[in-house]
Amino acid sequence: MWNLWLLAAALASGVVASPLAVAADNGLATAAVESGTAADVASYDGVVEAVRQTVVAAQVAGAVVALEVKVGDAVQAGQVLVRIDARGAEQNTLSSDAQVRSARAALEVAAKEFERQKQLFDKRYVSQAALERAEAQFKATQAAVAAQLAQAGAARTQSGFFVVRAPYAGVVAEVPVALGEMAMPGRPLLSLYDPGMLRIAVFVPQAVAAAIGANDKIRLELPALPAARQWLEPVRTTVLPTADAATHSVQLRFELPTASGASPGMFARAWLPMQAGGGNRVLIPSRAVVRRAELNAVYVVDAKGRAWLRLVRLGRPVGDRVEVLSGLAAAERVALDPQAAARLP
Repeated sequence: MWNLWLLAAALASGVVASPLAVAADNGLATAAVESGTAADVASYDGVVEAVRQTVVAAQVAGAVVALEVKVGDAVQAGQVLVRIDARGAEQNTLSSDAQVRSARAALEVAAKEFERQKQLFDKRYVSQAALERAEAQFKATQAAVAAQLAQAGAARTQSGFFVVRAPYAGVVAEVPVALGEMAMPGRPLLSLYDPGMLRIAVFVPQAVAAAIGANDKIRLELPALPAARQWLEPVRTTVLPTADAATHSVQLRFELPTASGASPGMFARAWLPMQAGGGNRVLIPSRAVVRRAELNAVYVVDAKGRAWLRLVRLGRPVGDRVEVLSGLAAAERVALDPQAAARLP
């Protein structure tokens, strides 16, 4: 509580060093404030997207009788996802098959009759008109069989719509329907995405997008992941050729490497190099920073070995160090263990 009050008082008064001094023993580890050169960079917030994401919808009406997957399941291409009540469609298929068999029987009769009429015509027992009627009946029956076959194929195809399968291997992201609900044509049943094809989408000003070069080193940050996996480099960078008319910004897409650990919707940040040359940066180890709510401070160790709590304003992280925008000068020393410095008598 004392440290927090002290930071607030320093912020209100504009004084960067506290009047309280504590003696530091020889065991207190310190590090010198470094002054280095780093390229100017700017960060832009973005979001992780799936390059291939599909909303699987129903093509037919019917009650949902089986949900074979749940959110988060990994599925293979062709795997059954949802089953819709298909009893009516199955009856239509059986009816179409019966009609096909009936049409084929009629075709067999018409073919025999046509052959009989040809033989009688050759012997001059029937007229030309009788032969032509038999031939017409035979061709009409052939057409009827073809129509019935097409109708039966359509019925079988329709029956296939009642079993919803995965279009590709992926992960189930959402299942907005429940068992027993009514599926209607066009109603979403679930959403699926390919975890091996992800990207980060970021909107930047037009001038920034125009200045990006092919050899620029771009770093991507995923703050939600463990520290060892937070920083990535894009596999491919795409600058969309159109700008948003309202914000005059351009979308950049950074393709992530396979098995990045990200998921669609995750917050991300892109660090882009700027054209201006880099200047001197004041850097300190990240573990030397004391964070209290929105305030940041460090313990500065003077030449007499005393530790002073000082308010600082931080910039961007640089590896295991962090940039200090104000509050410190080069060659000063900071305590690497703020808790140990605070406990000193």
